[in-house]
Amino acid sequence: MTETKIRVLDPDTVNQIAAGEVVERPASVAKELLENAVDAGATSILVEVSSDLREITKIRVTDDGEGMTPEEAALAFHPHATSKIRDIVDLSSIRTLGFRGEALASIAAVAEVTLITRPRGAGALAGIRMVVRGGEVVERSEVGAPEGTTVIVERLFYNTPARRKFLKSRNTELAHIYGVVENLALAHGEVAFRVVHNEKERMATQRSGGLLNAVAGLYGADLARALVPVEGRLPFLRIGGYVSRPSENRGNPSQVAVSINGRSVASRQIAAAVREGYGTLLPRDRYPVAFLDLSIETDLVDVNVHPTKREVRLSREREILTAVAAAVAEALAGHDLAREAPAEPVQQQIIPEGPVQARAPAVGETEAFYTPGHQELVLSDRQLRRTEVGGAENLLPAMEPVGQVAATYIVAEGTDGTLYLVDQHAAHERVLYDQVVERRDAEPRSQELITPVVLSFPPRESAALRDAMPLLADEGFVVEEFGRDTFAVRAVPVALGTLEDLEVVRETIADLLADASRTAPDRREAVTCIVACRGAVKAGALLTHEQQKRLLAQLARTKTPWTCPHGRPTVVAFDKRKLDGMFRRG
Repeated sequence: MTETKIRVLDPDTVNQIAAGEVVERPASVAKELLENAVDAGATSILVEVSSDLREITKIRVTDDGEGMTPEEAALAFHPHATSKIRDIVDLSSIRTLGFRGEALASIAAVAEVTLITRPRGAGALAGIRMVVRGGEVVERSEVGAPEGTTVIVERLFYNTPARRKFLKSRNTELAHIYGVVENLALAHGEVAFRVVHNEKERMATQRSGGLLNAVAGLYGADLARALVPVEGRLPFLRIGGYVSRPSENRGNPSQVAVSINGRSVASRQIAAAVREGYGTLLPRDRYPVAFLDLSIETDLVDVNVHPTKREVRLSREREILTAVAAAVAEALAGHDLAREAPAEPVQQQIIPEGPVQARAPAVGETEAFYTPGHQELVLSDRQLRRTEVGGAENLLPAMEPVGQVAATYIVAEGTDGTLYLVDQHAAHERVLYDQVVERRDAEPRSQELITPVVLSFPPRESAALRDAMPLLADEGFVVEEFGRDTFAVRAVPVALGTLEDLEVVRETIADLLADASRTAPDRREAVTCIVACRGAVKAGALLTHEQQKRLLAQLARTKTPWTCPHGRPTVVAFDKRKLDGMFRRG
């Protein structure tokens, strides 16, 4: 008899495959256990994480939910055993977070799991304790326990060492766990969450405090005060939540948090719709902070798309996205954004290193524009002086500046009559980038701040920052821990000069956190780009004729003067023939 190439897999292999889909890392374990706790009607959930210096060794989740009977506890570890749905019809009206019945079975297939549970209000005098290892029940006994459920997960991936090798550093894995708790806390204000790492409290939210209080508890009162309430409604949709005023923005969309029917989801489309609601209130490369909860009729939401349940598919998606953008726009239009914006932080005084040269105004310029000591001109002068070097070959055609357009583009004329438009920010960004790269291994890379700048971060970003400290130090940032989730910035890269913009450290961390899959060289490149961007002359900054001339000269001496580090053009040229054609001159 010929052996068939198709065979039915054994149960152990099936469980390993299922576990690979559901349990990617310790944060996956935390997510599944927390979602089960919320579905069990918990009002208080405690997450305890233990670790050594290298990795997370134990996750313990305790809730005061409805608990389980001994019979239910035994069934809970069977694949596809669930209390959330009964049949296929229920899939079209899911309101719980978990429903596949894979969580405990998948976790137990690749870890040692201890379950302690006692049903609420059933009059049971004792609870049940079960220990499951590699999918097999190895211990079962009665135990004294409070009402609710405790799940302890240890030795994760002990029987799949290949998968264990793909885990990141301890702090990176902690950051992912904190992110899971943040998302659930924002979506479920009716539950109090507490996270403890190695017996130190890292995060806590209050029950029924509302979304704004959850934001304040997780991200700080300053951010909460900078938010505007959002409301919107369609017959099948209700939109609620908060968005930031334009003054509170980020360099990437990582802080647009969205939940649908109490489920935290990742949706680029909804994030883009939020951004669309701002219209021209934000620069094209900036993103808002947003915390939105969408209640949508369940038959329009397909949550059965992916084993982790992080993605959803929406019917009538275009109507929903349009409603989100309109609700954000309406919320912003209804507020005096300038008057209600939080006070700007006190900046360090800028003292000129030398006199800014005044000159007679050119045609179309005003006398006041070039008043010596004008703060904006002094700042630009300091930025340009920092990047003044000589001796390199000029790689741009000779050109003479004749003015600015929208305080953003330098207009220059070549010796052959060519018209050049130069993006002043992109140009100076190229100059700074090249110099930062060239001086990476030179000393000194840092300049000490007279007074250290103290910054606070939510737990997720704090964990990422602890991992990023050596990388930041390579670029010239000296950052030290200064208390729980608080850090002191003691030095900054020389390229930044005086630290006028405190957000540069936040931007760097947020960018690194947004894509944790980057390799070390990619992360270093991201830091370098941010340093160059933050230290460069800004779009909208008024420049004197001499400053324009200096910037063009610096750009000409870079290795690739025609593009910025992000690949955008720095210079656009219109030769005389093209200009003649545009005006239909023979």
